[in-house]
Amino acid sequence: MKLNILLVNPWIYDFAAYNFWVRPLGLLKVAEYLSAFDTRLTFIDCTDASSNKRFGTGKFRAETVEKPEILRCVPRLYKRYGISIDEFKRRVEDARPFDIVLMTSAMGYWYPGVRKTIEVLRDIAGDVPVVLGGIYATLYHEHASQYSGADFIYRGSLRESITFVFSTFGFRLKWKGMGNPYYRLGLYETHPYAPLLTTKGCPFRCTYCASGILTGVFMKRKPEEVLREITDLHSLGVRDFAFYDDALLVDSGDHIKPILRDVHALGLHVRFHTPNGLHARLIDEELAHLMKETHFSTIRLSLETAYEQRQEATGGKVHKRDVACAVSHLKGHNIPGRDIGVYLMYGLPDQGITEVKEGVRFLKILGVRVHLTEFSPIRGTGSWDELVRRGIIDDDLDPLCTNNTVYSYLYSGYDQEELDEVRLEVKKYNASV
Repeated sequence: MKLNILLVNPWIYDFAAYNFWVRPLGLLKVAEYLSAFDTRLTFIDCTDASSNKRFGTGKFRAETVEKPEILRCVPRLYKRYGISIDEFKRRVEDARPFDIVLMTSAMGYWYPGVRKTIEVLRDIAGDVPVVLGGIYATLYHEHASQYSGADFIYRGSLRESITFVFSTFGFRLKWKGMGNPYYRLGLYETHPYAPLLTTKGCPFRCTYCASGILTGVFMKRKPEEVLREITDLHSLGVRDFAFYDDALLVDSGDHIKPILRDVHALGLHVRFHTPNGLHARLIDEELAHLMKETHFSTIRLSLETAYEQRQEATGGKVHKRDVACAVSHLKGHNIPGRDIGVYLMYGLPDQGITEVKEGVRFLKILGVRVHLTEFSPIRGTGSWDELVRRGIIDDDLDPLCTNNTVYSYLYSGYDQEELDEVRLEVKKYNASV
């Protein structure tokens, strides 16, 4: 008998959210894997409600909701981002009957969206088992077990042992043959953009990043496999591609460079975007040329801090000179400064506002856009352990308090008026680039 499976990407609950090429790629890959079995797959993306603006990005539909008690002190509106509750209920009703629900999760501090999604599912589908995976389920396994409402909390990549998960509830998967790529399963009505993941994990171990915890060993896909995915999606009308890699440029001579050479040789009319940030140290003259030729339209570099001592203490993956050299290469191939943005973090342990201002000054000299990024502590990282040792946070801190907005307001120690002045300065500067 065919197994009916509902896959759900839950709502985002936050003070701010914007659709920068967001797709639940992990869950979509699970669907891709399951398509090889005798299953009926139905997919609901609760965040699939946003305006289509520049290169497919846009504002999420949003509704103001009541703030959890622990967030009352934050003077900003709290919102649910995505489709309406009524629309979600309608889609769940249309998907019935289903035997099991597979749900993903992203940021730990978005767990109210997970909990609300499961609550609505329970109202409609009763005791149909709900399996929760993803980042929140992995990093906050005990918290998710206690508060999410799911029946099974899965750590790591679900597709690695999915048969075990199904057998827990008495289901067996029956193999039927080769599956299909997720983008050919009809999960989305249109494909205004597509995510690309060409590598898994990251060889660097920065103290503020959880990539190593979530993915383990660094692995690369074969260039020809990636190219096949790009050309296949291009044939479906996709023109904007967002790289989801944490380490896209590592071993570039054997990986991203061959991919881009082939894209250029095929004459594909596409645009590439790098919202996760690139390792500036790895951008050389040849790579900058290939990025120009293959239309990298949104280039983000990672700097995080302009203080060399902190750069070394947090992992040593990049220094100011690396960013300056990368920008020189990119601009040397006529990539304008407005298309080059650099992430600058604030709120790191012991990071004063003077350090942030110095970083802003450095990037203004380079003539690139400044992207201020609020530090968010992630359980299991070096920065998290340091904050716990120093008594700034508790190890059992509610994930809601790791929200970048909340952490900056409650724990960074910054004068909020002075921080607002820096933000306004950066906003005015970026508008002039």
